[in-house]
Amino acid sequence: MIVSLLKRALMMSTPLLFGSIAEVIAERSGMMVTAIEGIFLMGAWGGFVGTYITGNAFIGILCAILAGVTAAAVYGVVCIYLKQHQVVTGTAINVLAAGICTYLQRVFFGVPTAPLKISPLPEIAVPVLSRIPVLGPVLFQQNILTYVVYLIIPVSYFMLFKTSIGLTIRSTGENPEAVDVAGINVNTVRFLTVLLAGMMGGVAGAFYSVGYLGMFTTNMIGGRGWIAFAICFLGNWNPKGAVIGTVVFGLAEALAIYMQSMGGGGNFPNELFIALPYILTIVLTVSRKSFNVPAKLGVTYSKEN
Repeated sequence: MIVSLLKRALMMSTPLLFGSIAEVIAERSGMMVTAIEGIFLMGAWGGFVGTYITGNAFIGILCAILAGVTAAAVYGVVCIYLKQHQVVTGTAINVLAAGICTYLQRVFFGVPTAPLKISPLPEIAVPVLSRIPVLGPVLFQQNILTYVVYLIIPVSYFMLFKTSIGLTIRSTGENPEAVDVAGINVNTVRFLTVLLAGMMGGVAGAFYSVGYLGMFTTNMIGGRGWIAFAICFLGNWNPKGAVIGTVVFGLAEALAIYMQSMGGGGNFPNELFIALPYILTIVLTVSRKSFNVPAKLGVTYSKEN
């Protein structure tokens, strides 16, 4: 039971890791990607449609990336180049994404009497490693997206804190004037980080439709994009902190699913377990004492003449 719970916790952590690490990178540049919920949903829809039509999950994930990047590009253009408010714009895109996905789903497939299904990504057992007691089934019997996120964690940390690219991204969020003086286009850096967030957010959304459920519904994300957004804050804008926070939330979601499958916890209603990850988000946010917020987070930049 413990091994199964931990395995499911890691699986449910995967999309949150994609989203929260992408959010860390974008917010380090000063861009608060509040469109993350809509990006997740667009990715889920693009991944499902691409896989359903072609029968190829790889093409489906590429479609998810395209859908996520498209939503992120709209957000980036409006916020960075048209200088509009990041929170308001993100909220509008989240609402728009829900409407677009509902509309396009009906255009493509009508109103089917039964949910359309695809085959979820299979688990891949890593030879030798998957046979290690406890850790083997938990870490090395997952689908391909989980293995990809294993690579993204160290790569993102190294890129952000050990390379000149990472220094530029962090400086853009702390002191964009200095970056501008150095001859680097601040808005271009920010736009590229937003596109990266769209790409990773699209994959995160595809995890739910292609990697886990094998179907698409317009309410399938259910606020998990916002959880990834919160994990970025709780992890203090650091990939290592995002990993810790994500595992905690993944465990909470896995526990909620397990308790629902067991018929609840006696006197406790199922709705309590469904709400558990979101309750945890509120509790941890309120209890956090200090945040290392990038100085220019959410602040538009205009080059002085």
